[in-house]
Amino acid sequence: MRFAAALLLCATIPTILAQPGPGVVTGNTAVHDPTMCKDDAGTYFVFSTAVGLEIRTSTDRTAWTLEGVVWPDGAPWTDAFTGTSNGNLWAPDCTYLDGTFYLYYAASSFGSQNVVSGSAIFLAKSTTGMPGSWTDEGLVTQTATGDSYNAIDPNLIIEGSNWWLSLGSFWTGIKLQSLNPSTGKPSSSDVIGLAERTANNGAIEASVIYKNGDFFYLFTSWDNCCQGTSSTYNIRVGRSSTVDGGYVDQDGVPLTEGGGTLVLGTHGNIVGPGGQDVFDDVDGPILVYHYYTSAGSFLGINLLDFSSGWPVVV
Repeated sequence: MRFAAALLLCATIPTILAQPGPGVVTGNTAVHDPTMCKDDAGTYFVFSTAVGLEIRTSTDRTAWTLEGVVWPDGAPWTDAFTGTSNGNLWAPDCTYLDGTFYLYYAASSFGSQNVVSGSAIFLAKSTTGMPGSWTDEGLVTQTATGDSYNAIDPNLIIEGSNWWLSLGSFWTGIKLQSLNPSTGKPSSSDVIGLAERTANNGAIEASVIYKNGDFFYLFTSWDNCCQGTSSTYNIRVGRSSTVDGGYVDQDGVPLTEGGGTLVLGTHGNIVGPGGQDVFDDVDGPILVYHYYTSAGSFLGINLLDFSSGWPVVV
């Protein structure tokens, strides 16, 4: 997951000047790898990395309350992948559709693809989103020793009747698999490469695909997460006219060749923003992420402006 960078060396990224700070949030906002969705009643949900996967809610996208966890009694089916009993579950991705929450999440361990049974992505569903209401829908996909990519950091994108799952961390980068909408699980064994780096040990992860206008935008986190104020995470983007490939950055460099236009990086006292999600709300597209200060890791929320054809944090 986005923690996969934790044991690797830090890389230095340039400080960004004149970047806006995160929007005002209050309450319990100490998160890693947040994902946001909203139910039919207008309640916002943020799910994040933790033992059991933490759940926070808000009625105004500002004041957040920790409700508990998705799996209050543990998730023993993940133990073989975390290498421990009731270990951290990583990088959830939430979609609310037709009265149901779909939550993809990962189980693995730091810097690893092959703890006991490998890395894996699972699916859970709920009609309320609250602790104890979730149904385990089982294994979605996994990787093990010998595979060239790492099955963590899931993100669901729905385009018409087509469902896709992007995933991946380090190794050979970001991948895409088609899903069967009736099961939420792969409809094919084909795995498509979307983005890859060689710099900083191939440090790219946390993919999110978001459609705006005629383009699909692939957001990723580069460099090193989860080292407090030594973190070097930064959010990058490329775009394509199709969901399944051809992503380039603003300079035309293919993302499969290390391209990626900077969206948000360390600035002022905001360190290592990343682990992002992009969410449509009534006031526009919302960038959701975590960042560090000397006090810990916190929820960041900003609007995105696509009027130039490329996302700009506002």
